[in-house]
Amino acid sequence: MRRPRIVIVGAGFAGFHAARTLCRIARDRAEVVLVNTTDFFLYLPLLPEVAVGLIDPRRITVSLPATLPNVRLILGEVDAVDFDGRRVRYHDAEDDVGEIGYDRLILAAGSVNKLLPVPGATEHAHGFRGLPEALYLRDHIVRQFELADATDDPAERAARTTFVVVGAGYTGTEVAAHGVLLSDILYRRHPRLAGHGHAGGLRGEERVVRPRWLLVDVADRILPELDQRLSATATRVLTERGVEVLTGTSVASSMADGVRLSDGTMVPTRSLIWCVGVRPDPLVAGLGLPLRHGRIKVDEFLRVPGRPEVFACGDIAAVPDLTRPGELTSMTAQHAQRQGHRAALNLAATYGHGKAKPYRHRDLGFVVDLGGTQAAADPLGVPLSGLPAKAVTRGYHLLSLPGNRIRTATDWILDAVLPRQTVQLGLVRSPAVPLDTGTPELPAPAPSRPPAH
Repeated sequence: MRRPRIVIVGAGFAGFHAARTLCRIARDRAEVVLVNTTDFFLYLPLLPEVAVGLIDPRRITVSLPATLPNVRLILGEVDAVDFDGRRVRYHDAEDDVGEIGYDRLILAAGSVNKLLPVPGATEHAHGFRGLPEALYLRDHIVRQFELADATDDPAERAARTTFVVVGAGYTGTEVAAHGVLLSDILYRRHPRLAGHGHAGGLRGEERVVRPRWLLVDVADRILPELDQRLSATATRVLTERGVEVLTGTSVASSMADGVRLSDGTMVPTRSLIWCVGVRPDPLVAGLGLPLRHGRIKVDEFLRVPGRPEVFACGDIAAVPDLTRPGELTSMTAQHAQRQGHRAALNLAATYGHGKAKPYRHRDLGFVVDLGGTQAAADPLGVPLSGLPAKAVTRGYHLLSLPGNRIRTATDWILDAVLPRQTVQLGLVRSPAVPLDTGTPELPAPAPSRPPAH
């Protein structure tokens, strides 16, 4: 008899951990198929550290074939599902169309950049959702300092060393915290900017220009989803480093040479870093399933109503929060990981393996890495800052990483004792990381000449 086939769409936190759980409990009783655009799981929480050159990008990419040995991997992007015929359609890595049937289906396609109706944002903002965006941002920051050092125009120099981060949630706060440390390193390594070295300093109208970072959010405080104590710690660390924290403020429009804030202030810059949040993968809108707030409606067992063979979890699923009746779980990596595990167990229960249970999470606390020796954390509700929080934060990430732990820890140690490397890699160009789509694959290397912006 044919073994039942379980198809999982997406290998983010939800899909990866669903596959990992089924890999363990299904063994030879079912065929597990994972459809994903890449052959790796991306550990998103450490993406800001990749963007500033603190750790190698390979550290946060965990091989799917190596960690899921009993799972069949299909490299492709799902664009349609025939629920009545129980078939999934996808475009493979060479853009050929393929189909695969399923007996059970887990939808875990994840999320993409959240867009806002800000004129010029799509054309001029840099998203921050995947590895290509992080690699591009790293090159972009380095390039701005090199171009600023090469020009004699003080206005251009100031604009190129000004960086505006929109969105003060987890990602935006960490990008600003790590980014300002990287810019300080670059500033010291460019003698004309720092006002020393063979150039003899910048005098008169050619005044010394220090890097400028702005963190902008419409909320009344940064990290609004966390306890106020964590927010206060992060605000203190950022302001001490010179980051301008502008709460209750948004970007009204973006141009090639600057951004206009909601209070009318014009900020000359070449760098608008978009960290306003995420939205469900565009696949969701075309599935014809019931939605809630743009996410697939599921019950507390992560089942899609009317489709008992279909489960949905992670950022694309509107999962009821049983600890807060009437509300949905937030779109975070912690929820996605736990939901993926629970969806796999509940799916296995449909074959008589165990008993289905509702998804109910227990808040174990949050961690925010602020670069250097600084972090903010509240493990089990205990607020921490400074070195204790840093130890907890890095310990949490090492435990959560499903691979590359020794290599990641080694990169942290080397960064603490060796100068950071600050050269452009030239792997990703601006057209390869548009803001209005999901994370694309890495393109072929482009010519070495960088674009003007």
